[in-house]
Amino acid sequence: MMRLFLTLPLLACLSACSLTPPLERPAAPVPARYAMAAAPAPTLPASALGWRAMFADPRLQRLIDLSLANNRDLRLAILNVEATQAQANVQRAARLPAVGLEGTRTLERALTTDANGQASREVNQQTGVNVALSAFELDLFGRVRALSDAAFARYLASEQGRDAAQITLVGAVAEAYFAQRLADEQLQLTERTLADWQQSLQLARLLKQAEQNSSLDVAQAEGQVALAEADLEARRRALAQADNALQLLVGSELPVDLPAALPLERQSLIAQLPAGLPADLLLSRPDLRQAEQMLVAANADIGAARAAFFPQISLTASFGYASTSLAGLFDPARQVWRFAPQISQPLFQGGRLRAELRLAEVRKSEAVAQYERAIQSAFREVADALAGTATFGRQIEAQLRAVNAAERRLALSDLRYRAGVDGRLELLDAQRQLQAARQTLLELRRADIANRVALYKSLGGGLHDDVTEVAAVSVAR
Repeated sequence: MMRLFLTLPLLACLSACSLTPPLERPAAPVPARYAMAAAPAPTLPASALGWRAMFADPRLQRLIDLSLANNRDLRLAILNVEATQAQANVQRAARLPAVGLEGTRTLERALTTDANGQASREVNQQTGVNVALSAFELDLFGRVRALSDAAFARYLASEQGRDAAQITLVGAVAEAYFAQRLADEQLQLTERTLADWQQSLQLARLLKQAEQNSSLDVAQAEGQVALAEADLEARRRALAQADNALQLLVGSELPVDLPAALPLERQSLIAQLPAGLPADLLLSRPDLRQAEQMLVAANADIGAARAAFFPQISLTASFGYASTSLAGLFDPARQVWRFAPQISQPLFQGGRLRAELRLAEVRKSEAVAQYERAIQSAFREVADALAGTATFGRQIEAQLRAVNAAERRLALSDLRYRAGVDGRLELLDAQRQLQAARQTLLELRRADIANRVALYKSLGGGLHDDVTEVAAVSVAR
């Protein structure tokens, strides 16, 4: 019997016959190159560029630090990694024998009858100690191994999901911060515009008192001031909502000792990032690697479903001592053992096994479709950001010329109005044109910054805070 227990670990180490089909990853359903990709930029790839290098604003850096420590979505992603790791460990443990030590002591009061027919009662006792192997499955067809491989692939997918969640969080905080900056600067512009228009209204009233203009000019100026006051309230509401969105991402109240914010015009984000080829996204984006690992897990589930059609052999064995007295428990003559192999072969399951196999095959097809869709989505995100990179600079330059022209027109209209050459309607139109041009310029600058953030995020940037950390990780791998 001792020889049997020595051979059990050898049986556990036997290589199983795997019924898992070979995994053939589908070709990337995207073009080989980006349509509007610029020449390679003289900088590190986005995945190796830390977010501190990408976002130089100290206030934004502090907010990202706070979000990485407090954001609930990222915390859930980390907990999901720990949960799937535990599940993978549980499934891996099924590939090894489970050996336990059992100790028993039995007391029994029984009724006995002697040769004369006299009944008597006596107490029987027995003590036992056993080392037991409980229902260990010999994985001859790879079912347990396939389940373990699937669980491990899902664990790897959860790790990639955590990394993808961090990249998404860093990008979301940056986008929310710049949206807040836009709302704040639009509010300041509206306040300055309202002050200018209030002065213009005061001038119109003075000219009316001097009988140099009509009540129509005063009414036009009052209407313009009322519109600016309404716009001011809308800007205040937009700023409050932007603050709330940023605070939700950060996960806590915004500290009062944050560094001063930089205006949008002075934000220095890297505009040109090397896009590389679409195939490079598979190496730089965690969400694509997550989809790939989920495909691996679905493929392993097919192997487990196939193996369920074949016999399952399990071993149950024990070796130990049993005695009616504790003093003689470990006497060699008291040795006992039990060996109970069991084999089971499915005969009729009502189509359950075939349905489970079909379900596993369908889920693999779903994983393939999700993998291809993730690649297509990633390609479009990069392509859209590259299109923005190629056009935003020229658009902002043109809008700057429009603002300068609107400023010159307003100055000339004001001179002509004061000289009595033009009416107030021309001046009001020039003021509104300049206000709209300035607001459009602010929105364009924010859109340009958001496009740079989108390109950085879509190329896999935001996982590390600085370049030196990325280098250390690369060396470790």
